[in-house]
Amino acid sequence: MQAIVSIKNLSKTYTNGFQALKNVSLDIQPGEILALLGPNGAGKTTLISIICGIVNGTSGSVTVDGHDIVDDYRITRSKIGLVPQELTMGAFEKVWHSLAFSRGLFGMKPDSAYLEQVLKDLSLWDKRNNMLMMLSGGMKRRVLIGKALAHEPVILFLDEPTAGVDVELRQDMWALVRRLQASGVTIILTTHYIEEAEAIADRVGVINQGELLVVEEKQALMHKLGKRQLVIELETPVTTVSKSLHKWGLELSEQGDKLTFTYDPHKPHTGIHALLQTICDAGLVIQDMHSHQTSLEEIFVNLVKKSS
Repeated sequence: MQAIVSIKNLSKTYTNGFQALKNVSLDIQPGEILALLGPNGAGKTTLISIICGIVNGTSGSVTVDGHDIVDDYRITRSKIGLVPQELTMGAFEKVWHSLAFSRGLFGMKPDSAYLEQVLKDLSLWDKRNNMLMMLSGGMKRRVLIGKALAHEPVILFLDEPTAGVDVELRQDMWALVRRLQASGVTIILTTHYIEEAEAIADRVGVINQGELLVVEEKQALMHKLGKRQLVIELETPVTTVSKSLHKWGLELSEQGDKLTFTYDPHKPHTGIHALLQTICDAGLVIQDMHSHQTSLEEIFVNLVKKSS
């Protein structure tokens, strides 16, 4: 299957010498949801801006649906919808006119039925005649999504789409993203919210200091880099770990009442059975135990730390 977006050795160096992107290569498949995670200044917005034709790359190439973004910029731009971070819209413009104008910018024929459906999907139909200045921040962000969808793009870029949005609206937006994917739209989003990527993304990319550190299917990434911890609660606290237990690399809690064993759950022999037997042989009484799976957030933090 041909990638809907193909990025090859893309770099961006600004005139002040700052290198925002360093040889980034990435293929994005049709119909997938890709989440790009990274701290502020990592290069996420620069990458999106180059693909969307807002910023020029220094070297490398990008194609959208087989078309080069420089040579065929009119075609590639018409296939992309962009929802920027900033809420930049005319204060006195009405919601309906804002979407209709965005559609006309791409030379699309008027289609009231389509725009009506977009506004209804965004729960904005009853606000269609309101001026933008009368809307809340969350509603304005929904209008930005509507404007990005007005010309019926096949690719949608969401740059921090739920920044400053309350939890309820965030859930609504996630549901909208899933509906868009079901209709065939490819979605690339940048986010600071790890749970956002964990909830809706098919694949996750981690970018830091202009470098793409990893791109994996979400479950494969957690399988590959995630670890599991077994927390063993002791009936009687101890001050040190017995020498017979050293080979397991156990962590003793400050209170001395918990032992934590980190292991790879995908290995055929985790060593847990032998560990528990050795704990009992050492005269320790186990009161309780539970396991903890590494989260996507922990994987992200560890990757960024290693690259910094």
